[in-house]
Amino acid sequence: MRKAFALPTVALAAAAFPLLTMTAASAATGSYQADLGTLNDSGVTGTGMVTFEGDQATVTVEANGVLAGSPHAQHFHIGAQGVCPPASADSDGDGIISTAEGQPFYGMIGTSLTTEGDTGPDSGLAVDRFPTPDGESYTYERTFSVTQDAQAAFEAGTAVLVVHGIDVNGNGSYDAEAGQSSLDPSLPLEATAPAACGAFSASQMGQMPAGGADTGAGATSGIEHEAAIGVGALAAAGAVAAGAVAYRRRQATDQA
Repeated sequence: MRKAFALPTVALAAAAFPLLTMTAASAATGSYQADLGTLNDSGVTGTGMVTFEGDQATVTVEANGVLAGSPHAQHFHIGAQGVCPPASADSDGDGIISTAEGQPFYGMIGTSLTTEGDTGPDSGLAVDRFPTPDGESYTYERTFSVTQDAQAAFEAGTAVLVVHGIDVNGNGSYDAEAGQSSLDPSLPLEATAPAACGAFSASQMGQMPAGGADTGAGATSGIEHEAAIGVGALAAAGAVAAGAVAYRRRQATDQA
């Protein structure tokens, strides 16, 4: 008789466990922040914030000290060490860490943070669709769908924000004096060299304020929902176990 009683108990418990599985699967939802540090003596600094809701990401980038009047390519780089390149990454000794020299550290392009249209790796050099500030700073905001590879990099802690575009000779524009880009010979090296870099980490701050004060409710509502699901699932599992024990006791009493 024990086997007959055990089977419905297992079946009922299994029905409760998918709720726990759903909680684990929804862990990708959350916010991540990156503090941009200067590369190649560009003087560029800033911050990046990404908030996920399913496969949708709301991205905010604030960059300061950039070259005015010139497009600044910006990307999520993924699939490598998840760190920014050190000075020793300049393997050819030309004094500039190129995008290719930085890739062993921050990885390949996972997402292109364009102002419109496609955001895939193929748009990595779409210079006409990246921010082109009038002054020495810009704020970028956009919500779009993010690939599973990019989401996985955020979860794994290997996603990196890189802003490109430097002015080596200080003449106020990208030119070929420092050479041509190894990514696209039609572009100067200055246009594609990384200017700032920051590794993403999980943030409790939520989304950056946009226009007015942010209460932060958006950052915690998803967590509260997941916690409620988890508690409900644990309670359901406990109820199943308690019911199974009571049922077996009643059967033993009847048989006695």
